[in-house]
Amino acid sequence: MKSELSFDVVVAGGGPAGINAAIAAGRAGAKTLLIERYGFLGGMSTIALVYPWMTFHTNSGKQVIKGIAQEIVERLMKMDGSPGHLRDTVGFTYSVTPYHPEKYKLLALDMLEEAGVEVLVHSFVDQVETEGNRITSLHLTTKSGPIRVFANRFIDTTGDADVAYLSGAPCLKGRDQDHKTQPMTMKFRMRGVNLEKVKESMKNNPTNFYKKTPIELLDEIPLTGIQGFYKEWNESDVPINRDQVLFFAGPEDDEVLVNCTRVQGLDGTDVFDLSAGEREGRKQVLMMAEFLQQKIPGFEKASISAVGTQIGIRETRRIEGQYILTIENVVEGRKFEDTIALSGYPIDIHDPSGKGVQAKDIEGDGSYGIPYRCLVPKRMDNLLVAGRCISTTHEALATTRLTPSAMATGQAAGTAAALSITDHVAPKDVNITKLRKYLTDNGVVL
Repeated sequence: MKSELSFDVVVAGGGPAGINAAIAAGRAGAKTLLIERYGFLGGMSTIALVYPWMTFHTNSGKQVIKGIAQEIVERLMKMDGSPGHLRDTVGFTYSVTPYHPEKYKLLALDMLEEAGVEVLVHSFVDQVETEGNRITSLHLTTKSGPIRVFANRFIDTTGDADVAYLSGAPCLKGRDQDHKTQPMTMKFRMRGVNLEKVKESMKNNPTNFYKKTPIELLDEIPLTGIQGFYKEWNESDVPINRDQVLFFAGPEDDEVLVNCTRVQGLDGTDVFDLSAGEREGRKQVLMMAEFLQQKIPGFEKASISAVGTQIGIRETRRIEGQYILTIENVVEGRKFEDTIALSGYPIDIHDPSGKGVQAKDIEGDGSYGIPYRCLVPKRMDNLLVAGRCISTTHEALATTRLTPSAMATGQAAGTAAALSITDHVAPKDVNITKLRKYLTDNGVVL
């Protein structure tokens, strides 16, 4: 067995950010390896059943995330693995993008193979070796023994900034005042749901649902999501610290994804806290399913059909980068000279200790820019990050953590890593004009 491997670019973490980073690097000509600790790809989208993807658009309906992310959606549509972008009937965003997780897992592998990327699953990064301000190798624990992986450039798409943290790059976690993070959620699916009955409940009692729910459109567009049933929830005694019911339709006609459990006060980078969170999350799943079956119209004959492989993590570590994106930047819709991705997802902070969600819309044209500097950590000269662990404040993370944004930063990081090798410069010194042109030439909206 090979105990040492060597590549141009190594991407750690096979979620949406890592998939797109590896595809981008491979397409740009870099010999690339993607490492994933589970036996399949997709990250929170497949491991934790995060569904649907939201959002590729601004609240006015302008699509601001395209590139590889849009290519994935279009190829899923050809596989009958997604209906494409649909209106969000919750009303929180303009659009949501349902997808079939099993088809996404396979499509990701196909696209990586086409880009010449090697994939190594069942492999966990447990040590990072450095010399000065450079990473020299990653140490992997695998079923067949330890493997050491060398590369010119490394991309951290672990979600938890594992590579950055282990390398000694400065990292932040949670709120500034107490380092508490947004809650974890164990998501689950139910089949046998009568969604027409749910829709009738919404039309008959609009005030029982989210204030932005487009009730007037429910007869014209597919039902994609429901937030509300406030009366039923407030009258219940379910011991979950939240203020409403939230679920999304699909991917099958009688199926929903329930996003209602809430596990607070635990650290997703602490194995003991994670162990406690997994147990609590599964207890809450059974409680929530019973509540839905007994109290919510349309769920009378429903049953649990799937539960996340692991609990969903919204927030853990993030890097302290060359720039830290703030809530003010997001809300004002600020664009930067080094913008490498746009996002139209509003601020969406799930309270680390309370019941509610803090939401703020984006002003201006409804989108904000993510600077390249947010992908570049302090101190480590050959490391880039993408996805949930880019450089933001706790508040700004509440939008950059969403899947389409992660896909977009992944494409930027993979492209920058390959260009930095070609141009013989450190990632922090990549020519921004050249990077932005390369991204726009490959379908990215800037």
